[in-house]
Amino acid sequence: MSAELFLEIGTEEIPAGFLPQAMADLQRLIRKEFEGARISFDTLRTYATPRRLALVVSGVAATQERQELSLMGPSVKVAFDAEGNPTKAAMGFARANGVEVDALSRAQTDKGEYLFIAKVIEGRPTAELLPEMLPRLLTAIPFKKSMRWKDLDIRFARPVHWIVALFEGQVVPFAFGNLHSGNISRGHRFMAPGTFAVSGEQNWLAECERHFVMPDPQRRQDIIAREIERVAAAAGGRINPDPALLEEVSYLVEFPVPLCGSFEEKYLQLPRELLITTMREHQRYFTLAGADDRLLPRFITIANTEPLDPEVVVKGNQRVLRARLDDAMFFWQEDQKSKLEARLEALKSVVYQAKLGTSYEKVMRFKVIAESLAEKFEPQARDLTARAALLAKCDLETGMVYEFPELQGVMGREYARLEGEDARVCTAIYEHYLPLHAGGELPADSIGAFISIADKIDTLCGCFGVGLIPTGTADPYALRRNAIGILNIILDRKFRLSIPELIEQSLELLREKLTRPFDEVRGDVVEFIRLRFFNMLTGQGYPQDVVDAVLAAGFAEPVDALQRVRALAEMKQREDFEALAVAFKRVVNIIKGGVPEAVRPELLQADCEKQLAAAVQRAAEEVRALVGQGDYAAALQAVAALRPPVDAFFDGVMVMAEDAALRTNRLALLTAVARLFEGIADFSRISD
Repeated sequence: MSAELFLEIGTEEIPAGFLPQAMADLQRLIRKEFEGARISFDTLRTYATPRRLALVVSGVAATQERQELSLMGPSVKVAFDAEGNPTKAAMGFARANGVEVDALSRAQTDKGEYLFIAKVIEGRPTAELLPEMLPRLLTAIPFKKSMRWKDLDIRFARPVHWIVALFEGQVVPFAFGNLHSGNISRGHRFMAPGTFAVSGEQNWLAECERHFVMPDPQRRQDIIAREIERVAAAAGGRINPDPALLEEVSYLVEFPVPLCGSFEEKYLQLPRELLITTMREHQRYFTLAGADDRLLPRFITIANTEPLDPEVVVKGNQRVLRARLDDAMFFWQEDQKSKLEARLEALKSVVYQAKLGTSYEKVMRFKVIAESLAEKFEPQARDLTARAALLAKCDLETGMVYEFPELQGVMGREYARLEGEDARVCTAIYEHYLPLHAGGELPADSIGAFISIADKIDTLCGCFGVGLIPTGTADPYALRRNAIGILNIILDRKFRLSIPELIEQSLELLREKLTRPFDEVRGDVVEFIRLRFFNMLTGQGYPQDVVDAVLAAGFAEPVDALQRVRALAEMKQREDFEALAVAFKRVVNIIKGGVPEAVRPELLQADCEKQLAAAVQRAAEEVRALVGQGDYAAALQAVAALRPPVDAFFDGVMVMAEDAALRTNRLALLTAVARLFEGIADFSRISD
């Protein structure tokens, strides 16, 4: 017999950004509770609105699974004295398990003979366990921020006002703060604030709809997407796509109602990104474009109620937006009274980080790195790179960015355009901030890529250099994001760039600021980036042992390392790969780092030795050429061809011969085998 568990937590408005993760955490936590309690179930579903979180578990077993245990007690030597009488140890073990000593059995183990008892634990009814589980579940949800209210000793994202908890349609009784669970939910805060009884998921969904609440966030999102396109078409335009805003808005409302407003055309002289950002970031408005892709003086807002007079709501939104746009227009005009470069001097008084100096000092450091990257990968762009680096942070001192911090880079690009800077310089000022988030847009121009890498490596090395190292989930300087950004840019641009050399250059520029030993910081930053690279590649589906084997052989150049990962992952699909890996792991394990001596042909005695030596000599030239071309797949194929002579060698001779010269020569031959693939992958790390 199986049943349904239904849980709803009614709250004050929870921030939209908390809800997707809270839904995932609810599923994770209840799964952990059920698995720990041996309670089986079929499916999990979660719902969320600003004022409620809900969890549904279908097909829940009525009782725990029974548990059959074999408990080990003391050894027989300890359990019985010389006359065979039970000691306190035996009697205590029996008493603790509710049996007589005669009921204990004996069994032989690796450590000797021990007492055992077979015990069956019958499962408790699920209904008895849920009152203990659900309060734990509520307190375990790891919100970004949580709060207390009244004088209660509990925390949640926002104050909780009601709890519905049902199993098989019956209330699961428990307390949370000053609330007791029940079967009463509430409707929309404004449109249907009354209560209604709940008997289960389907009844709850129907009653929510009747009380102007759409619990399913995906359904709300689909409705909003459809409705804003309809309203936009009626206004003579189309929606500027904004998936992130669409998702966020769907978590801001329980009953979405689109309303279209307008603003004066004079504001269209402001940069497109400024207008969009102002409406999106501050007001959560969707923007419209015409057939020519130019912005229209229109916006769509999503109300949480069906207004009695939509025009009143629209005018209120227009009034708020007008004030925002007036501010933007003022700063836009005021900022143009000073050149962008003139603001560089002001950065000398802006503290970037107390131990790392001013923003001006940071600019001067990453300018040097960016110029060297340009010299390496695009020498003709060195001067433009230097110019873009010099201007990259100047917009931080503009009134617009002070008022709208999210526009840093955007405004620098726009002001640079107005001042007639080279188009690539303007683009780089914006692109050096990219990527803004995981999976985000990367610099499209190499100059932006140079400055982005330089800025990010300076941040990484600087923070590690003064002890500002991420711990757990705390990463206030976004060092993980910076490291991943560097790697993604390098891979995207296919820069053959050495990470250790990049770190070395950055630390040299920071040497006077460091509060930790230079070599220690260098090692920590290299390992930090290596771990990010490992996680990136395994997250893309490459086998962990393959990535580990490749990075252990060297990861200095990420582009090269990725090519090796792809080649080894492809080879691992071969049917004979396991036998191949075993053979090469055996080589690595025997040589234990290898010997420095070269193979002496005159000491090769058995035919299998001579055949292996000849095969290695032929393969060495081929592998060297293929590795030089970056064709690691073909290089691994050439190495793989050595497996038969390697197997024959192990079958035909004793590597660790008594004769020292013979032993050394055989180890030298195996070392030569290992040298063929040591720069590609460490086969000792491939799992069996």
